[in-house]
Parts: sequence; C-alpha cells; structure tokens
Amino acid sequence: MSAPLLNVGDLQAWYGESHVLHGVNMTVAEGETVCILGRNGMGKTTTLRTIMGILRKRTGRIEFAGRDMMGVPLHHTARAGLGFVPEERGIFASLSVEENLMLPPKVAEGGMSVDEIYELFPNLRERRNSQGTKLSGGEQQMLAMARILRTGARCLLLDEPTEGLAPVIIDAIGEVLKKLKSRGMTVVLVEQNFRFAARVADRFYLMDHGRMTAEFPVAGLPAQMDMLHRELGV
Repeated sequence: MSAPLLNVGDLQAWYGESHVLHGVNMTVAEGETVCILGRNGMGKTTTLRTIMGILRKRTGRIEFAGRDMMGVPLHHTARAGLGFVPEERGIFASLSVEENLMLPPKVAEGGMSVDEIYELFPNLRERRNSQGTKLSGGEQQMLAMARILRTGARCLLLDEPTEGLAPVIIDAIGEVLKKLKSRGMTVVLVEQNFRFAARVADRFYLMDHGRMTAEFPVAGLPAQMDMLHRELGV
C-alpha cells in the first residue's frame, strides 16, 4: 500500500494553557474523502487548524506528501498543497465575486482555471460581478471553496461546509465534492450533517474530547449506526 498523502500522529495542541487535542491519529490517502464526525466542542475544527499550521502550539507528527510539516511556517503551508476553507468563509464584502476568486495567489501547478471553476459553480459565473455582501450563504460557501481550488491545493480541509444552508444548496455542494473526487482531489471534511457526509465520504473518524475514538469506511456505516446514534443523535 502506498504511503498516505496526509499522516497525522499523536497530535497534541493547546490554546494558551488549555490542552485541546490529546493525541490525534489519522491518515488520508490521495484522492480520498475523509470526514471527521463529532459533537460541538470535541476538537474537529481545531484538528484542521492545527494541521494547517494556524494553531502553532502543538506537538506530534504531521506529514503531507512525505514532508514533515511541523516546522513549516504558516505562510509556506499553502505552498505545500494544503488548502483550508474555514466555516466563516472569509469573503471580502467590498470585492466582487471574481475579485474574491482571484485574490489568493496560485501556489502550485494543477489549480483549476477560472473557466473550470465557473463550470463547477455555475452560480458564481452568474454572480461574478456581484459584491460579496450580495451573495447568499450558499454562494459564499461555493466562493470560499472555489478560491482555494484555483490556488493549486492538493488537499482541501473543509470546515462545516453545509452549516446553515438550505437543502438544495447542500445537495449542490455534495455534487461538487463528488466531481472534485473524480478529478483526484483529496478532502478532509469536518461535518455534523451526518446524512450529507454519508453521501460524499469514503471513510469516517469519530472525535470525542480531542481524540479519535473510532474509524470506519462508508461500507461499515450500517454496523456503526447504534454507536453513531448514541454519540451524535443521528
């Protein structure tokens, strides 16, 4: 078996004096979509922020494409091929859709062209001259994802992409993730919408109080439903 694209081992992290990750272990193969499930406050978003290098008080192992990322400065993490889409999206209200889209620099070969992005997100093509303040929550989420896809990222870290969105938009984002998978994109997804995650993920980790407590493939979901009902209320 080939080495995983992302390999995280015994990852510990702190916010100030507060110890929030307690030995996270996970692997993600190239082209795989992996979902981290868990209730609020269990460390899911913190895991993504720590992998990305935003949270710097950390110990353990983070390897991406065979490279040790623990000592890599934050401004070089994106150049290694990791792209982070935060839950708050970070759309600039005073800029148009296309200006927001073009804002991040290309950091690697293989990024999607603007035409490819508009084909993937036809709503954005229609709204390309609209200001960020004029976009719906779903359109902002699409723009936040599109912005990273243009940069050349090999692995997309997606934090709660369906939070607060209408079912029709959630379905559209699910279709986008399936198309990205067909292109070979690797995705690490933090999600509380279990039904959405079950449609797009290849494998799941369950997180509780800063550590992974279970790991199973999508084919193993039926056998895990009692446990997921207890832990998540699904």
